[in-house]
Amino acid sequence: MIIEYRGRRPKISPKAFVAPTAVVIGDVTIEEDSSIWFGAVLRSDQNQYPIVVGARTSVQDNCVIHSGEAPTILETDVTVGHGAIMEGCLIKRGAIIGMNVTVLENTEIGEESLIAAGSVVVPDTKIPPRV
Repeated sequence: MIIEYRGRRPKISPKAFVAPTAVVIGDVTIEEDSSIWFGAVLRSDQNQYPIVVGARTSVQDNCVIHSGEAPTILETDVTVGHGAIMEGCLIKRGAIIGMNVTVLENTEIGEESLIAAGSVVVPDTKIPPRV
């Protein structure tokens, strides 16, 4: 389901896959070769803070991604595991976010870093590259 909100309609590459039960709302950009799987919700309802899903990024089943008090940016080649919750964070190129991870506001996950399944990344945390 693709929903315009307050005059902002999601921008989805024709080369991206969005599952029929995913919900994409508001100022969301999904770049080419990315995939948004079943039950995922990407909601940007605060117009000044978008959600960007970079090229070749996978947002797996039942994830919730919100822009919150800052934009939520998933750079290229990111994998977001099943059931992850993300709000107002920056996920750098090639990072892997494990299943059921919660990533809170103003956090940055470095390039090619791995956040283990079930982890909580508290606000204002900076994880260096390749950790």
